[in-house]
Amino acid sequence: MSAQEPAASANPYYSRTDTTKLHVGDAEWKRILPDSVYRVAREKATEHAFTGKYWNFEGTGTYYCAVCGNALFRSDAKFASSCGWPSFYETLRPGSVRYEADHSYGMVRTEVLCGRCDSHLGHIFDDGPPPTGKRFCMNSIVLEFEPGAGK
Repeated sequence: MSAQEPAASANPYYSRTDTTKLHVGDAEWKRILPDSVYRVAREKATEHAFTGKYWNFEGTGTYYCAVCGNALFRSDAKFASSCGWPSFYETLRPGSVRYEADHSYGMVRTEVLCGRCDSHLGHIFDDGPPPTGKRFCMNSIVLEFEPGAGK
């Protein structure tokens, strides 16, 4: 059980096994989530580079959405990208995340959202390592880590 589990238990939508798509309004998320998580997950904020708890973390296990518990990434897909945020080259399974065009701040990027609760996780770029060439650049605050075996 992770250190985040007790807080997650107050969230009736949180599950590490249920992959059913959630349709929860922002007012409800605002009531349930800590302000810092809400700002990133629902208002699409970004934590400062090199400040998140997982940017240089090297544990073996699985990363979950801190909002809904959806399994997102395995630690063996994480790599040191030196960008200041945790980076992965692939998701745990198809449908773990979904993508949207992001034209904010005068940039053209692809936003990565949780496939279950639609929370903002970060962005994906085409400068990652083999075998995918992708870099999922995620915000630590919207991730939870559960130690365990890799693939």
